[in-house]
Amino acid sequence: MANTNIDTSALSSIGLKTPPARKNKTELGQEAFLKLLTTQLQNQDPTKPLESGEFLTQIAQFGTVTGIQDLQKSFAQLAQAMSSNQGLQAASLVGKQVLLPGERRLAGAGSGISGAVDVTASGPVGVRIYDSKGQIVTTIDLGIQNTGRVRFDWDGRDAAGNPVAQGEYRVEAFTVTGGKTEALKTYISGKVGSVVLGGSGSETKVNVDGIGSVAFSKVAEIR
Repeated sequence: MANTNIDTSALSSIGLKTPPARKNKTELGQEAFLKLLTTQLQNQDPTKPLESGEFLTQIAQFGTVTGIQDLQKSFAQLAQAMSSNQGLQAASLVGKQVLLPGERRLAGAGSGISGAVDVTASGPVGVRIYDSKGQIVTTIDLGIQNTGRVRFDWDGRDAAGNPVAQGEYRVEAFTVTGGKTEALKTYISGKVGSVVLGGSGSETKVNVDGIGSVAFSKVAEIR
C-alpha cells in the first residue's frame, strides 16, 4: 500500500504482532488498518492533533487499494465464467455447419465448397475457384446482388463439368463497379468435428472438416 504516514509503533498497543522481517509482509488487512487508525487517533499528541486532511488521505488511500483488489477479483471471476460459457457454446457446435472467414479448404473427389460473400455495393458478383497451382478451375456467376452477405455453392467440377481431383482449393470473390474489379470478403462453410477447450490464456478452438483448427470467436454463422 502507498505510504500513509501511520505510526506502526501503535501495533503493540492493540495486540497486533509485527511480522518477522524474513516474511517481508507488506500488506495490511482492513480490520487491522481500522484498529491501527483508531489507536493512532486515541494516542495522538494533543498539541499536534492529526490534521483532517491527513486523516481523510489515509482512509482514501486504503479504500483505493482495497477497491482495486476487489475489482481484480471480480474481473478474474468474470473471465472464468465467460471462458466456461464459451466452452459450453463451442461444444454444442459439434456436428453443425459453421461459416468462417477465409478462402481455402479441401475439396474435390465428389465434394465442393459452400460459402458466402460480403457484398459492399449493389452490382454483379462472381466467384472464382483456383487449384493449388493457382490455375482458375471455374467461375461462378452470382448475377446482380444487393449489399449484404450472399451465399454460393461450388459442386467440385471444373468449367467443362468434369470432377476435380481432391486437394486444397482457393475461393476469390469479386464485383465490378465503374468498370473496375473489386475483391470481396469471402467465408467458407464447414462441419465442426470436435472442440478444443481453451485453458489459461488460450482460446477455445473448433476443428472444422476440410479447414482445420479455428478460434471459436471467428465463427461468423451457425447453420
